[in-house]
Parts: sequence; structure tokens; C-alpha cells
Amino acid sequence: MTEIKYDALCIGNAICDVFAHVEEDFLVQENLVKGSMRLIDTEEAVRLYEKMGQTVRISGGSAGNTPAGIASLGGNPAFFGKVAEDELGDSYAHDMKGTGVHFETPRLVDSDPTARSMILITPDGERTMNTYLGACTRFGPADVDPEIVKASAITYMEGYLWDPEEAKKAFLEAARIAHANDRKVGITLSDSFCVNRYRSEFLGLLKDGVVDVMFANEHELKALYETADLDTAIGAARDCGALTALTLGEDGAMAITATEIVKAEAKAVDEVVDLTGAGDLFASGFLFGLARDYDLKSATELGCLCASNVIGHVGARPEKPLKAIAEQGGFEV
Repeated sequence: MTEIKYDALCIGNAICDVFAHVEEDFLVQENLVKGSMRLIDTEEAVRLYEKMGQTVRISGGSAGNTPAGIASLGGNPAFFGKVAEDELGDSYAHDMKGTGVHFETPRLVDSDPTARSMILITPDGERTMNTYLGACTRFGPADVDPEIVKASAITYMEGYLWDPEEAKKAFLEAARIAHANDRKVGITLSDSFCVNRYRSEFLGLLKDGVVDVMFANEHELKALYETADLDTAIGAARDCGALTALTLGEDGAMAITATEIVKAEAKAVDEVVDLTGAGDLFASGFLFGLARDYDLKSATELGCLCASNVIGHVGARPEKPLKAIAEQGGFEV
């Protein structure tokens, strides 16, 4: 059996995030649904960028933010994601490695450019994402390094990656390798729109035991089980066969199994500046806790602590080491 080297292997879209603060009227003028994520083509990416005003550029992507958070906790994460052999690809790889994330996925050459997501932040901190996937869509089974999967306590994938057929095959192959080596497999549902596209397939992953840990927020869990009632959704999650990590915004989070439900309170923040990455960083803390054999209550509390840290500034990655913050909060990391 391969020795565990990585707390978690995260698989997802390698995207450079471009942030801008906008007023509510900007979303209305652009006919954008607040809080949503839409996919755009190159032409729309250029047009919208020109209208955004002052921006901040940070390497991101949902499953790219999560290992950065794990590294900030003092963990040892890995990442699979596709970037191009271009300027943004160079920047992305530099940022990932600089945070302490193992990232060696082969670059895409002479094809689509590196992906970017334009994130519009309204005064209440809510974010509306406009994403050009580019090179992300070329991730496939050939990019799965079996040795990294074998050496990872948990292999974790973002639901957004379920769109490209080759990426879907890559995740299923990674899950097969993980389970063959007695490792856990997790997925985040990513977005209620994503859930609506792939509800039957996501439910199939749970039913067939492909997924051991499911991450969702309230809207995503309700969408998965087609109910407007949270308690009904929680009841369904108890019967799904997987551990469910459910985030509830200012109401904290829950860890749900067939036999127990544990709840953690949200951590107070002075000001909510940008909600981008709150779920991603919750996953950082929760995955770290699972990999380090925390009990569910402690893993959920650490997830809430990490999430609270990231919403007080622009960007989806920690500005201060999470390890020190966690230690101050009484965690042994």
C-alpha cells in the first residue's frame, strides 16, 4: 500500500479569477442573475472585461482554492487541473506552487488559452461569476497521475468539472484508483444550476458508492433532492450513504451521516467583503480535518473557521496563514 503523502488531491478547473466591485444596477444592465455562474465564450469574455473597470487578478477555481487553503493550514495538498502554455498559465502554476500545492498537470500547447472567471462583487459581498473555461475543458484521463491519487487520503472533485465528458472520465478513473487503495472520494456540488444539469448522475454517484463525502450548500442540497424544505433535504442526505458536509452561511454548517448530525456555528467577522471562496475554504478545513482524523464536530468547526477568514477580503484565498489562526482557535494543526 502506497504511503499517504497528501491530505487531499483536488481535481477541478484551473481558472484565473478577475475581480471587480460593481453596483446592483450593473447586474441589471447586463441581465445577469445575482449569485449565479454562467459560462461565456471568448467574445463575451473580452466585452465584459472592458466594462468591469478596476480589477484584481488572482489564481483560483473552486477546487484550486481548496488545496491552497489546506496548504495554508500547514497541510500537504495536490491539485489536478489544466492550464495552457501561456502567460496566465505561467501565473497560475507559479501561484499554486508558491502556496505549497503539488501541481504538475501537463500544460496544454497550441490550443485554447488558460481559463479565466470574471467575478462581479456587489456591495453585500455576493458574487456573480462569468467564466470562460478555455484550457480547462481539455482535462482528461491522461492527466490523472495514479501515484498521486494513491498517495492522497482523499480525492476531491468539483461538480463544475462534470460538464466535459473527458473530465468526467478522469474523475471516475481517479475515484476507481482511490477506492482500490482504500482512500476516500469526495465531490462538491458546486452550484444549484450544476445540480439541475446532472442531478441523476450525482445521485447515481452516491447510490453506487463512488462518492464517500458530499459537500453542498443549502440551495444545492435542496436542488439535488428537489425540495424547497431544508429538513426534507437533510433527511434525504442522511439516507444517501455518504457523509454530507452542508454549509448554511451565517447559520454555520452541519456534518450529516445516517447515524448523527453535528452542527458548528459560523465564526463572527467584522465585515463581509466578498463571499467568493467561502465554500471552497470550508472544504479546506473539513478535508484537512478528515485527513488528520478529527471528529466530525472538530472538522466542521475548522471548516467554518477557514470560511470566515476568507470572506473579510477580496479573493478566494487566505491572506494570512490559516495554521496560526487555527492554532489560536484551539485546533492542533
